[in-house]
Amino acid sequence: MAERFYKHPSAVIDAGAVIGDRTKIWHFSHICEGAQVGADCVLGQNSYVASAVRVGDNVKIQNNVSIYDAVIIESHAFIGPSVVFTNVRNPRSEVPRKHEYQATYVRVGATLGANATVVCGHEVGPYAFIGAGSVVTANIPPFALCFGVPARQVGWMCRCGARLNVEHGAGYCLCGRGYRVEGQGLCEA
Repeated sequence: MAERFYKHPSAVIDAGAVIGDRTKIWHFSHICEGAQVGADCVLGQNSYVASAVRVGDNVKIQNNVSIYDAVIIESHAFIGPSVVFTNVRNPRSEVPRKHEYQATYVRVGATLGANATVVCGHEVGPYAFIGAGSVVTANIPPFALCFGVPARQVGWMCRCGARLNVEHGAGYCLCGRGYRVEGQGLCEA
């Protein structure tokens, strides 16, 4: 039976990994036993996906990204080149801490720019946008635009990727979507 996904000849997919239909896995990538990668994903060159990782459908993972145990990436997320994930807050070579992994969630439609770092134990909200080189050290609200070290919110982003002008608790995008502030985040109106 022919595989339902594309794997470059240099990529390694361990037995027991689950790969969705039409997913493309490029040069020198490694998907570990037990990992789950959804349909219609792209994993760029030199990607690594650990065994306790879940990746949703239509996720774009660019070159040089390692996704370690306890990271969950929901559908339609974009993970830029050389993004860094962690899973232990206080690693030491001589102290085993696999029992201390902290879950990290990248929610549906979120974008992590090139070279961003996500410290474990945090959630990047739906359709949030993290600028290149930023360091996420706290939970990020839905639709938030954040950048810096540490990442700080500087505005809002539309689902389509355009920056929003939100005044008096509401805003509209040129694409036609409307938004309103709700709690600490933004939601579609």
